[in-house]
Amino acid sequence: MFGPADKKLGFGFMRLPMKGEEVDIETTCRMVDEFLAAGFCYFDTAHGYHDGQSEAALKAALTSRYPREKYILADKLSPPFFEKEADIRPLFEQQLEACGVEYFDMYLMHAQSAGRFEFYKSCRAYETAFALKAEGRVRHVGISFHDTAPVLERILTEYPQLDFVQLQFNYLDYEDPQVQSRACYEVCRRHQKPVVVMEPVRGGRLAQLPDEARALLAKVSDSRPAGFALRFAADFEGVKMVLSGMSSLNQLEENLRVMSAPAPLSGAERAAAEPLRRILTAQQLVQCTACGYCTSGCPAAIRIPDRFAAYNARLRGETDAAARYAAVPGGEASACVGCGACEKACPQKLPIRKLLALAAREFEQ
Repeated sequence: MFGPADKKLGFGFMRLPMKGEEVDIETTCRMVDEFLAAGFCYFDTAHGYHDGQSEAALKAALTSRYPREKYILADKLSPPFFEKEADIRPLFEQQLEACGVEYFDMYLMHAQSAGRFEFYKSCRAYETAFALKAEGRVRHVGISFHDTAPVLERILTEYPQLDFVQLQFNYLDYEDPQVQSRACYEVCRRHQKPVVVMEPVRGGRLAQLPDEARALLAKVSDSRPAGFALRFAADFEGVKMVLSGMSSLNQLEENLRVMSAPAPLSGAERAAAEPLRRILTAQQLVQCTACGYCTSGCPAAIRIPDRFAAYNARLRGETDAAARYAAVPGGEASACVGCGACEKACPQKLPIRKLLALAAREFEQ
């Protein structure tokens, strides 16, 4: 289903290299070439990633340049691109055309939560996806998931024919009461569903550890922070794929080095995950993963993840925080009109309006 068992790294097309506001296709092509040459083959996209550029970038860099049997392709059924059952098949056809393929290996009900699950049910989205599978236009149907373990239990109980689950899973979120990585993973194991991991490096946060955490990790592991996070996710039974949104050749090459033959965690490394989590939690940073789901419907065109990145830099005491904030294009944090569309879209359930007000107070007054 997922390709070679020893090739667990998947290429997420959500954080691609950019040239201004456009995807850097030339660099993306080089990254795709290196990824495939190293024996990896799993690619993940969605209709809304990169403000609608991701699928087209995937066609330019991958599907127009390689035969179909060389890669495994995952795409997603995502709001706000459909409102009713009749919208789903036309959207699906648009996605196939945008990606330049005749079928998807994996098709996911995107970012399922309690409320979104009810919407998908009302549109018969699951039933439509299963029908597409029966027609051979989808090979496997799954979900990506952002909610608590009881909600996941309900979905897998109501739709036992689901083939896999994509979870936010990393050592920072392992015992988080909102994300519930461990508890959700255990639900998947009980239902015998393979797991695809998203956010293994928590939007890059686990690649840039504070000095205390970096020193602790260095005592027990030769891995760099990002490599340790990837190995942590890959080390669990039933985890078949670990997605990484890579935005540079350097990130790609480092991930390939780690994941070409990921060493199992030692006892000392596994024991270090909890004290690392405590150090990071104590930082009180905005827990944004820079997924970008919040920005597409923002009436003030606020680049919310970029504003939060600058705010987190200030909280960490970085001297260039103000310059980073000033360099962000689009509306400033103070331009927020308080509509709340961002909070409805946020997988991390962040109080975005409150946090934008804090960022505005920090940088704009």
